[in-house]
Amino acid sequence: MEDTIRFDGRVLFLSDDPAIVRRQLSGESIARAQAGALRDNVSTDEITPVTVMLTYDERLGRYPYVGFKAGNEMPIGEHDVRRGGFQVTVAGKRYGKGSSRESSPLAELSAGIRLIVAESFERIYQQNCDNIGILTTTDFGVLDRILAGESIPITEFLKGRDALTQQIIRSGGLLAYSKFAEWPAPLAPVEAADATPRTLVEKIMARRLHPATPGTAHGDGVFLRVDWRFSHDYFTGMCAHLMHRAFGEPAALHDPARIIAFQDHLVLAAQSFPHVSHGLLPGVANLTSGHREFVARYPVLAHGQLTQDGEPGAAGADGICHALMAERYALPGQIVIGTDSHTPHAGALGCLAFGAGATDIANSWVTGYVRCKVPQTLRIEVDGRLAPGVTAKDVVLHLLRLDAIRSGDAIGLVFEYAGSAVRAMSVDERATLTNMVAELGGFTGIVEPDEKTVAFLKARRGIDFALEPWMTSDPGARYRDVIRVDAASLTPMLARPGDPGNGVALAELDAPVAIDIAYGGSCTAGKRDDFDAYHDVLAWGVAKGLRVAQGRSLFLQFGTMDVHAYCEAQGYLKTFEAAGVTLISPGCGACANCGPGQSTSADQVTISAINRNFPGRSGPGSVWLASPYTVAASALAGRIVSFDELKATVAS
Repeated sequence: MEDTIRFDGRVLFLSDDPAIVRRQLSGESIARAQAGALRDNVSTDEITPVTVMLTYDERLGRYPYVGFKAGNEMPIGEHDVRRGGFQVTVAGKRYGKGSSRESSPLAELSAGIRLIVAESFERIYQQNCDNIGILTTTDFGVLDRILAGESIPITEFLKGRDALTQQIIRSGGLLAYSKFAEWPAPLAPVEAADATPRTLVEKIMARRLHPATPGTAHGDGVFLRVDWRFSHDYFTGMCAHLMHRAFGEPAALHDPARIIAFQDHLVLAAQSFPHVSHGLLPGVANLTSGHREFVARYPVLAHGQLTQDGEPGAAGADGICHALMAERYALPGQIVIGTDSHTPHAGALGCLAFGAGATDIANSWVTGYVRCKVPQTLRIEVDGRLAPGVTAKDVVLHLLRLDAIRSGDAIGLVFEYAGSAVRAMSVDERATLTNMVAELGGFTGIVEPDEKTVAFLKARRGIDFALEPWMTSDPGARYRDVIRVDAASLTPMLARPGDPGNGVALAELDAPVAIDIAYGGSCTAGKRDDFDAYHDVLAWGVAKGLRVAQGRSLFLQFGTMDVHAYCEAQGYLKTFEAAGVTLISPGCGACANCGPGQSTSADQVTISAINRNFPGRSGPGSVWLASPYTVAASALAGRIVSFDELKATVAS
């Protein structure tokens, strides 16, 4: 990349005021002071909504910010950014939060954006920008210089970045760097040479470092040898496209038996209202074709779409990638990466699992290594006993509303969950904690493996796994901070529509909230323990003569077919039928706005057990987040209630 960069294009301020955004789109260039309050928490769902992610190349340049919300409006349309000649985007805090989709920075780059200026960035989003050649900065002084017409030295965009990332930025991206780097064959895990107390994640990383790693202090960029690398159908084609462009065709994959391709995100598109009504199925077929071509061409593991005769219902998948990684593949002490921000799900087993962009995954397919920074760790100690009906989901929704989390202080940190309440949780419940680190802004989540982990591996896979002495954080290990939670003080939680951080205790609602749709499922809430909770509520309701409230719908979606088999063996399916539930095959479905259970109009209200409720995430309506118990109880009541409140109401 050149030593000095001149930005001749226009600057687009993503303002909270839609009128200011429209003025810029109409051709007016404004000063920073005229932009007003900048939007915080601009998510990748807003930069590239799932309904436009139907290609994996430069055609994405039509779409950046078409889901961006200012006030109650979405002022940016297709082609607006490219037609407007914008080269710099400016926003507030936590830019790029949510999904790890590299479609977002690729759409921005393809529309002409060369620089993003924001108060802070989400980890995966900024790394994706580095990987494909978009510059980023949190220094608004650089913006002032650009607006004054100055050329900016490349060194301004290297400040505060680790040495490895600086090399990648100077190279113009990860794959350009990777082509000239050396990638040694895997060696046996190496123990750290000194006796410095370490966290569990630090130990896992130390055992799999690239041998030429220059430093391992917090914030240093490193390459790690990976045990499992996976992609799903939204991004397999993009990963292959990037890999072939950099390394040629066919590429020489490193250890293809440890690469997994999951068809799970788009399998229910034919039952998705926007995909059918807006004619989006040909685009879905484009992504699916790219996925299937990769699977057919290379000897990788694959979990495909169910046949028309599959149960329960037509289509669907064998399972959602995160859930299947925990059920079938990941082991304590390993490293797992995937093309999804909820890859930390598998951290419930005591492994290091984190989401990566398409470029990182493409690079790992060829090299066996992935780039990341050595993270600091935030310890979350949840002690005491959770009350009946209070779950791991309520713990996470409580954490999400803390000021330290909402302000972005935890971005890029490891969330190490500990304490007596966590030790008492099943692995399924622990997976809810680690899965939703994506919403908390962290790098990953992890729970130290113990006898419950061993029992899970025996029950689910028939493995007799022996924990090793090193698989624990050392006494005296350094933590960025410690958050202590009194489990007994927690009550059923909600997140108000718009952001998972809009937390509120259910008991604090000042007025009844009627619902139209109740939805339980997704990777976060489609596990065995989640279905135990749905069944507890619905079996009680059926015994009391209750069904899903008239005019409402309750959708329950299995995370994997193994979960469906479990529910069938437990006799749950009869209860669900009696309660009026609509069962859905495994797949990301409504959580990714791509399947049954999504809203179809802006006035609809959904209570959902999924992990995020950004605008448009599950349709145009508003989405409240809650635990499986609250979702099922609300479906019976027709309004948002806790299970205890429902029982008290019926008893009275």
